[in-house]
Amino acid sequence: MVYTVTFNPALDYIVFVDNMKFREVNKIEREFVNAGGKGINVSMVLAELGVQSKTMGFVAGFTGAAIEENVIEHGIVADFVPLSKGLSRINIKLKSDGETELNANGPDIPDEALKELFERFEKLNNGDILVLAGSVPASLPQDIYQQILEYVSAKKVLTVVDATGELLTNTLKYRPYLIKPNLDELGEIFGEKPTSKEEVLRCAMQLQEMGAQNVLVSMAGDGALLLDKSGEVFYCEACEGKVVNSVGAGDAMVAGFVAGMLDNDVDNEYSLMLGTAAGGATAFTDGMASKDQIIYQMKKLLKKHAEKPL
Repeated sequence: MVYTVTFNPALDYIVFVDNMKFREVNKIEREFVNAGGKGINVSMVLAELGVQSKTMGFVAGFTGAAIEENVIEHGIVADFVPLSKGLSRINIKLKSDGETELNANGPDIPDEALKELFERFEKLNNGDILVLAGSVPASLPQDIYQQILEYVSAKKVLTVVDATGELLTNTLKYRPYLIKPNLDELGEIFGEKPTSKEEVLRCAMQLQEMGAQNVLVSMAGDGALLLDKSGEVFYCEACEGKVVNSVGAGDAMVAGFVAGMLDNDVDNEYSLMLGTAAGGATAFTDGMASKDQIIYQMKKLLKKHAEKPL
């Protein structure tokens, strides 16, 4: 089973406005509402790829109930800890000439709720995959990822961490199975953003020396690079298409890679390509990519790969 954790899930209210004008009344051309948050995004794409997952975290109020309902509608097992006070977030994603986000703070998470979440980690079994993704709310300990990895360390759980800065680097001593930084995040960690594949590889090697087993680096239009735990390096070109959505592409890449692992755990190149296809398909659509969109991009990548000279 794949478990994903979203500490601060949200209802993403996504609106499209033609030629947005501030300080004026604007007409919304179209809109939709989805449950959101990085872990939930991973679960959404896993569901499209036929992989069942259980998503965990905290929900509160009527918005929390709507998040849980939306998750279940997508075929995902919801295992949220309910909070007695506050409301889960509503985040506004405004798409016009560009993309503008208004992200709320979300409810405070009391100690007893956090304790209940940790008790649910007892359900994890050897071979399960645990995905920790996104930022940590101010009401939680900022070393919460470390606490979770320590808590599950006695079990043979494959851990995936998609986070930034010290939140990521502080987990490396627990040897997460997979981490997925992007170029900006590498720049934040090492003080300078890498500008070539060689520099990206050097950063990935340093992260591996610090404890990460597999390092997957998303490089936007330059594709993706994987340094696997055996030291082998794989590169996948970016998908071709018009980027219309920057929200969730990295989460989709994690989901695609995990699905690829489960489908064929000895072929890291396949997992890298499926992750790239899922990320690209999400970047080219308004929300998280569908199965058909991912398959379409995967076929194009496989064709490119087959046509490469030996």
